[in-house]
Amino acid sequence: MRKTYLNIILLFLVAGIFRVSSQDTAGNFDTAYALAYEGKTNTAHNMLYLMMNKPAVDEDISILWASTLSWRGDYDLARSEFNGILSKSKTNREAWISAVKNELYAKNYATALGLSNKALMHIKNDKELTRLQTVATDGVNGITYDSDGWFNVSSTISNKFRDAKKSPAASKESNITEIDNVHKTPVTEEKLKNTVMVNSAVTFFDKRFDPITTSSISYKRQTSFGSIIPRINNSNRVGKNGIQLDLDLYPKIAKGFYAYLNYGYSQSDLYPDHKVGGDVYYNHKSGIEFSAGGRFINFATKDVKSITNSLGYYTGNYYFSLRSYITPESDNLTNVSGNLLVRKYLKDAKNYMGLNVGVGFSPELRQFTSGDQLLAETLLYIESQRLSFEYQFTSKNNLSAYRTNVGVLRQEQSFDPGSYFYSISAGLTYQFNF
Repeated sequence: MRKTYLNIILLFLVAGIFRVSSQDTAGNFDTAYALAYEGKTNTAHNMLYLMMNKPAVDEDISILWASTLSWRGDYDLARSEFNGILSKSKTNREAWISAVKNELYAKNYATALGLSNKALMHIKNDKELTRLQTVATDGVNGITYDSDGWFNVSSTISNKFRDAKKSPAASKESNITEIDNVHKTPVTEEKLKNTVMVNSAVTFFDKRFDPITTSSISYKRQTSFGSIIPRINNSNRVGKNGIQLDLDLYPKIAKGFYAYLNYGYSQSDLYPDHKVGGDVYYNHKSGIEFSAGGRFINFATKDVKSITNSLGYYTGNYYFSLRSYITPESDNLTNVSGNLLVRKYLKDAKNYMGLNVGVGFSPELRQFTSGDQLLAETLLYIESQRLSFEYQFTSKNNLSAYRTNVGVLRQEQSFDPGSYFYSISAGLTYQFNF
């Protein structure tokens, strides 16, 4: 009977991801804008290309499309697009600003000066256009700016098309960072550098095992070098309670490159004594993302070393990621496990739903027991399959986010090969940005 219930839940999870209606153009635009602002300009460009081929194209879409052309270095194509927009709408402030910036990127200072002069004829006394006019004038006079100094926008200016060149490198934590929703009250990146996250989850088993409860609290700080996330994890299993201290780092390396580093420490036998992990990510202009790294987990009785790599791809409102773990063992044996994540972004990049499918025993899963003996993530040859569903949505002001997840697991019992147990888990995460 329990297996029947589990099968029904499994079917419900699979069906739910496909019953969601397709998003409208506004939602697609918000996602493209969010990705562009993160620095994933090529992915946003590919999304906008599909929107630009529709019979009726919104002016905001056209401006962002032209901006992505400019950010990619296609200055002539961008100029043509901006000219088309401004020929129809001579008072569109965002189009004028982006058009002037396009010429400044191309170091066409005389053209940028002419555009800014013309723009100020239609939009009187605009501070940002006046600032760009000064930059263009300096350029004509041979005065240039070091690095990206002129990109900065005055704090009094609310420009929804901020330059993606100054945005932080994207990170795989999903954590699509604090982004203005262009259809809502702006919340600038400079104001949202801190995030507090609280998580709680519970797992029920169909036989033998008592429920497991876990919780965590973390603090995320955005810096010019990347994100820093200290975390405290708590677990209650088999009548024991344990705490683990965890630290995640997402340092920026170079254009298109960023890294993930992790260290965890615990004195509880519910967790490894030490765990260390790291990945290097590369975002290709085609929207494909690669990563390679490793994991080292130190238990009281054994060490686990794994090589991990992933392949991700953004297309439309969807993100696909396939990750594998390769763990060499004794006797020339090697274990391979993997996870497939499919995520669909909704009205913007902070609102999404996703499906995660896993096969094999990953070295990053929680521990179980065999008799009175604790078994850690070293059960590498036990057959296992898992499926989970996630859904995240934000508050109206985008300061808070809520994520729910529900999952099912089928795993072989270590003490009884060929016999399986099932589990159902559910969790809730609350996130507040400030």
